[in-house]
Formats: sequence, structure tokens, C-alpha cells
Amino acid sequence: MGKASFLDSSIGRKFAMALSAFFLLFFLLQHLTINMMSVIHPETFNDVSHFMGNNFVVQAILQPILLAGVLFHFILGFILEIKNRGSRDSKYAAYKGSANASWMSRNMIISGIVILLFLLLHLYDFWLHEILVKYFSENGAENIQYVNRDPSLGMRYYPELREKFDGDIIRMILYVLSFLFLGLHLNHGFQSAFQSVGARNPKYLGLIKSLGKVYSIAVPLLFTYIAIHHYLGLTWH
Repeated sequence: MGKASFLDSSIGRKFAMALSAFFLLFFLLQHLTINMMSVIHPETFNDVSHFMGNNFVVQAILQPILLAGVLFHFILGFILEIKNRGSRDSKYAAYKGSANASWMSRNMIISGIVILLFLLLHLYDFWLHEILVKYFSENGAENIQYVNRDPSLGMRYYPELREKFDGDIIRMILYVLSFLFLGLHLNHGFQSAFQSVGARNPKYLGLIKSLGKVYSIAVPLLFTYIAIHHYLGLTWH
């Protein structure tokens, strides 16, 4: 028989899940920082968006790594959920979910599915649009920053973001609801990720729990503000 894979064990799967969670937690902060620029300083948002959309390293290396990390996290999450449910059904006939775990910890699969559906919407709104403009527009990639735009208005990224949300209450509500589920998911997932890599010392659990609370509230709340800000057409200038 061949050697057992690291992911064949329950501990290995949880450890891998935690590492992918840390990767995505970092990505969320980076993504939030860039999107906050669309509120604070649109010119910087345009510059950063143009750089990331046309930089070979970002497009050919970092973007595929991010996509792989997202897919890995969600697929492994579904596998863990199936195995956990099977384990509870077969080994713990007297299991009382509400007595042993919070609602969120028992329903991470629900928030995960909502977030996955949101990601598909987000990719449709921005990534697919970017591909169509870059490779299928009349102007093509050589004039990518000004496609269908007056150059005097600056690069197209900020105006297109504004147009996406302008007056579209359905899109805004979908985004806000998705950020609510993201917060619920993060509230449990943040602390769980640290515990899965062995951070169980009582001395640090309080700090980890507090950081998790701050992260799971602040990040979704700021994303929510960004969506509402552009829906209402607000500016800081």
C-alpha cells in the first residue's frame, strides 16, 4: 500500500484548511485596502487597478494562485463538512448540536455557499468584464485604460465601478447580505483556523478571540460601506 497522504487524516485536513484560511484572510485585507481607495482617493484606485490588471506577475502568477487557494478552501470545506456530519451521525447518536457548538460553527457550510455564490456574482461583475474589455473590445489591450472613456476623466476603473452600483438597489442588497454572511463565517473561522494550527494556549486564546471579533466585524462592515457609498454616489471630495 502507498503512503497515506497528509490530507487523508482529519488533523491534516484541518491544518490545510487553516493555512488556506490564513491565505484568504490576508487577501481580504489586501482587497479591502484597494477598494477603500475607491472611496478615499479614486485616482489611486485607478492607478492600482491599472497596475494589477496589466502586470504580468499579478495576472499570470498571483491571480491563478489566488483562484487555486479559493477553490481549495471551499472544496476542502465541503469535504470536512460531509465527513463531520457522517461522524456525528454514526458515532454520536445522542449528539445535541445546540448544546455542544454554536449555530455558526454547525452551519459554516451555509455561509460558505452564500459566499461562494457571491464570488460568482463578483467575478461576473468585474473579472468577466475586465476580460471582455481587454480581449474582445474594439480598442483592445493597447488602449485598455481609456476604453469607451474620455481620457480627461482618468482611467476607466473608477467610473465603471460607480456605474456598476449606481441606482442598482438589487446589486447593492445582494452585496450587503453577502458581507453579512461573510462576517458570520469569519467570526467562527478566524478562531478555528488558529486552533487548527495548535494555537490553544489559554494565554493567547483571549487575544485571538478578540482579534477575530474585530476582523469579522470591521472587514465586512467596511466592504458594506463601500457598496452603499457607490450606490448612493457619495464622494469624499
